[in-house]
Amino acid sequence: MELGKQIRKYRTQFDLSQEEFAEKVFVSRQTISNWENDKSYPDIKSLVSMSEIFHVSLDQLIKGDIEVMRKEINEQEHVAFQRDSLIYTVLFIAVLILPIPLGAWLGWYGLVAYIALIAVAMIFAVRIEIFKKKNDIQTYKEILAFNEGKDLDEIEKNREQAKRPYQKILMAIGSASLALLLCGLMVFLFR
Repeated sequence: MELGKQIRKYRTQFDLSQEEFAEKVFVSRQTISNWENDKSYPDIKSLVSMSEIFHVSLDQLIKGDIEVMRKEINEQEHVAFQRDSLIYTVLFIAVLILPIPLGAWLGWYGLVAYIALIAVAMIFAVRIEIFKKKNDIQTYKEILAFNEGKDLDEIEKNREQAKRPYQKILMAIGSASLALLLCGLMVFLFR
C-alpha cells in the first residue's frame, strides 16, 4: 500500500512528529506508526482529517491504493466464487444421487430432507449466477478465462455470446428431462 508512505511524506513535510500528528487526527501515536508501516489502514474519518491537515485532496492522499483495493476485492470475490462453485457442485451431485436412498430410508421425511437439499442447492446456484452476471461471464470458456485472470478477445467473446441462446435451450431441455426422470423414479419407488 502507498498510504503509509504518503502519510510519512506529508507528516515530515509539515514537520510534525508522530505524537503531534496523532493529536491532530485524534488517534494514538501507535496508530500513526501502524498506518505508516502499513500494519493497519485508517478509517474514512481519519483520512478526511489527514487530507485537511495536509491540504491535499483525498484522492491525492490515497493514490495508488485504490487499484490495490480493487485487486484485493476481486481476489476475495474470486475465492468466494470458487468456494460457492465447489459447494454447488457437491450439492448438485447429492441432488442427483440422494432422492432414492433418502426416500427408501426415511420415507416422507426423506422427501422433506431432499426438498431442503434442493433449496440449498438453488441458493448457491443463484449466488453463482449473480456473480457471473456481475462479471459478465456466461460460458465455460469465459469462466476458465476468468479463473486464470484473463479476458477473452473480442472475436472469442462474440462467438461465446452467439452460443448462449442455444445453451439456454439445451439447459432447459436437460433440466426438464432430469426432473421428469427423478419424478418417475420417486413415483415408482413410493407406490
